Amino acid sequence: MTNQIDLEAEIQRLLTEHDRVAEQGITVQRRDNVVVLGGEVESAQRRDEICRQITSHFPEIEITCDIGITRAQAPSDVEEIS
Repeated sequence: MTNQIDLEAEIQRLLTEHDRVAEQGITVQRRDNVVVLGGEVESAQRRDEICRQITSHFPEIEITCDIGITRAQAPSDVEEIS
């Protein structure tokens, strides 16, 4: 099995170089026997694609996808300032 540093480097490389992912803002942390992906992306579809690509490339590793969604649109509510 790949050591921890090599595994994290391989995942980071896939995150940045894979044409369907190309994401540099995702963190990769090893917690016990689980690899946790963190950070924020602009949509749930993007998050799901990132998690799908990582789990398909590393099927022997338990992956937790803790990637949040940023609000990419202008707010729809008007903020009132008193």
